[in-house]
Amino acid sequence: MKILILCTGNSCRSQMAHGFLQSFDDSIIVCSAGTQATGKLNQQAVAAMKEIGIDISHHTSDPVEKYLDEEWDYVITVCGGANEACPAFLGKVKHRLHIGFDDPSYATGSDAFVRSEFRRVRDEIKERFYQFYIENIKNR
Repeated sequence: MKILILCTGNSCRSQMAHGFLQSFDDSIIVCSAGTQATGKLNQQAVAAMKEIGIDISHHTSDPVEKYLDEEWDYVITVCGGANEACPAFLGKVKHRLHIGFDDPSYATGSDAFVRSEFRRVRDEIKERFYQFYIENIKNR
């Protein structure tokens, strides 16, 4: 089973989703990429995942072009905010899904508020991707 999680910057939401899917089942191949990959991870996302015992600090922020020639069972886009358009993936894909989330990297305010936004989105990603995993992967 091969899953590609796609976003624009590949620094935050797609990285968290990647970490969760891999934590649910290490036998599946999970990659993440961005149409405008930043080349780095959002450190707030890394910290939010570390709080719950998932280390994504070793992930890389990769351009989608790296994966265009591969075949995928699922390509899942995670962009959700009004400020951002979800990218299209034109590669070989069996199933395309969109599971959108707010981008916590746009949160402004106190440090405590920004951290709470990363935690909120992290928890939403965990819930929705676990549901996806149970419905589409675990029992297949």
